[in-house]
Amino acid sequence: MKNIVLLLLALLATVTAQSQEQLPRKPKIGLVLSGGGAKGFAHIGVLKVLEQAGVKVDYIGGTSMGAVVGGLYASGYSAHQIDSIFQATDFDALLSDYIPRSSKTFFEKRNDEMYAFTLPFKKMKVGIPTALSRGLYNYNLLNQLTSKVRHIRDFNQLPIPFLCMATDIETGEEVLINKGYLPEAMLASGAFPTLFYPVEIDGRLLVDGGVTNNFPVEEIKKLGADVIIGVDVQDDLKDRKSLKDATRILVQISNLQMIEKMKEKLKSTDIYIKPDISDYSVISFDQGQEIIKKGEEAAFAMYEKIKVYGDSTKTKNPQHLKIEPEQLKIKNISINSLKNYTRSYVIGKLRFKQNAEITYDQIKIGMDNLAATQNFSTVSYSLEKNNDRDDLIINLTENPTNTYVKFALHYDGLYKSGILLNATQKKTLFRNDVASMDLILGDNLRYNFDYYIDNGFYWSFGFRSKLNQFNRNIETDFSKDDLFGQLNIRSINTDFSSLINQAYVQTIFIQKFLIGAGVEHQYLNIKSKTLSSDEPYFDKSNYGSLFGYLKYDALDNKFFPKKGWYFFGDYQYYLFSSDYTNQFNRFSITKGDIGFAQTLFHGATLKIQSELGFAIGEESVHFFDFSLGGFGFASVNNFKPFYGYDFLSLSGDSYIKSSFTFDYEIFKKNHINFSANYANIENQLFNSSRWISRVKYSGYALGYGLESILGPVEFKYSWSPELQKGFAWVSVGFWF
Repeated sequence: MKNIVLLLLALLATVTAQSQEQLPRKPKIGLVLSGGGAKGFAHIGVLKVLEQAGVKVDYIGGTSMGAVVGGLYASGYSAHQIDSIFQATDFDALLSDYIPRSSKTFFEKRNDEMYAFTLPFKKMKVGIPTALSRGLYNYNLLNQLTSKVRHIRDFNQLPIPFLCMATDIETGEEVLINKGYLPEAMLASGAFPTLFYPVEIDGRLLVDGGVTNNFPVEEIKKLGADVIIGVDVQDDLKDRKSLKDATRILVQISNLQMIEKMKEKLKSTDIYIKPDISDYSVISFDQGQEIIKKGEEAAFAMYEKIKVYGDSTKTKNPQHLKIEPEQLKIKNISINSLKNYTRSYVIGKLRFKQNAEITYDQIKIGMDNLAATQNFSTVSYSLEKNNDRDDLIINLTENPTNTYVKFALHYDGLYKSGILLNATQKKTLFRNDVASMDLILGDNLRYNFDYYIDNGFYWSFGFRSKLNQFNRNIETDFSKDDLFGQLNIRSINTDFSSLINQAYVQTIFIQKFLIGAGVEHQYLNIKSKTLSSDEPYFDKSNYGSLFGYLKYDALDNKFFPKKGWYFFGDYQYYLFSSDYTNQFNRFSITKGDIGFAQTLFHGATLKIQSELGFAIGEESVHFFDFSLGGFGFASVNNFKPFYGYDFLSLSGDSYIKSSFTFDYEIFKKNHINFSANYANIENQLFNSSRWISRVKYSGYALGYGLESILGPVEFKYSWSPELQKGFAWVSVGFWF
């Protein structure tokens, strides 16, 4: 009996094994996504249909935009989540290498808001940039999105095994990337030549994989894929009528070889999906939703073939992976060796240190700070696992260009027309230093010279020299207006000249505020032909002073802000003077300025600003009094804009002012706005309650503004109920 039982068990095992061998093995599905810039949005539509059909993708290979979409899908995102991510992405910022203003230092903000054009200068030749964008915005975004898999270095260990293609720009060879740091791999695969900087990986300089292999079907088959689903979004060859811009020509050149190769690759593709997106270009990012729909339509056209490999009971949950900001515990910060910049300089730009708990937003700000200096041609980083924490590994490539030439144009009602020529030299005398010289030619010759040694969190040092001068009929004589009564006039033609030299130290205070102090020499020369030809001067004295300041500036745009706030506080103590008027007494001036901007609804912003200033001392020098009026000019001494009144119309040693501006962006970079401002200004204003009991001066303005390549172009018509006439002002270009 025992032998019979053993025989039956053996027969049963044999039958079971044979039946298992006869069961068909579920085929492995490989997904291949081609490159195509914005046309790659169609991949998302195809993925939505695959999920709806219950198709489980076992391997993904992609190139360029296909690598980005494929890499995110391989990381665990659903098609719907990738759709949401792309909808929230600012592709204008991505293409322009946008760096938020709030992440820049005060020195860097000044540079960005004065110059229309910046060109590298080397070996006595003006050059052009390597590419339009470093891709840092994209890299920061990809780092945050792939946070859940940030420690994986073998892409076969991702939730879905993944590979992507790039091109070695030096050898012309195609490069398969299936190991390393995922965000870096995706960035390299999509580094379109001239648009994005090349990406260095393992000593090779890599650009867009579409140049050599835009459809990595053979590479996916080698991973073990039995069935290939391929999505092709690359352009067909265009005729001359369609080749009307540089982007289309570059894409055409890239496609010449790929279209021929595609004929062979199609033989290895089981389900070939080619969306009808001929009406879109590689930069049609603003039409992303339409392109996604085209991808869905193309996939549905192949639905009968697709569903054969799907399981309708296993459709993918669109919310299977939550997109949440993640806190990172940084144990160590490693920085590659640099020749001209110290570790403290880099750490100062990061604004966080080792053994800190930070967010990806803080990493992004730190990297933006480093990029904003223009001291590094590439900025990259990775996060390496260190027990339950991360080590931040930063890799910087020093910019070989140390010299730049910059240009700008400006017109306003005070300084009139001006052409600005700038030369900027970095690493002139010390590591971390920058020297900048502005020469302004036009109706009024002016200059600005700045030399600054940036030591990050440690004390930084600087020297600046500035000459400002203008000629204008103004309604103040800088001496209590007694002269107007004597000569029976309402305005006086004045030549104003101010030469300022400052030496200062400054540092970052609680990681946000800039605090500094220094010494200043100023030579004032104020004269008028209306006075006696023998003594035409109001003043021609030298003044020495000490000053201190505290600054914070988080506005997202200086001229047309949508959000953020700023604060500026300044104290200056005048110690001595050569005293041309024989009336000098020691005195001090205190100023404060605070404002914020807030978006009310789409396109509409409210900006509110309040400022005040007052002199302390028995008798201040009235040439340093506050003067209000006009619009569109760079401030010098204590001259302040004020709607409703002409330039330098109101003066006094104390003032308080508030302004409100409602701005509406009627369409991109075009603004209409309404402003109102109110002020009290007179000598010793705050010695009584007069400053708060009633408003003495008010003004209003209607305006149009354009954000142009030269800077803001603005037209304002302003008026005041206290005056019988209004004023029309035009300001063109950045203020300098």
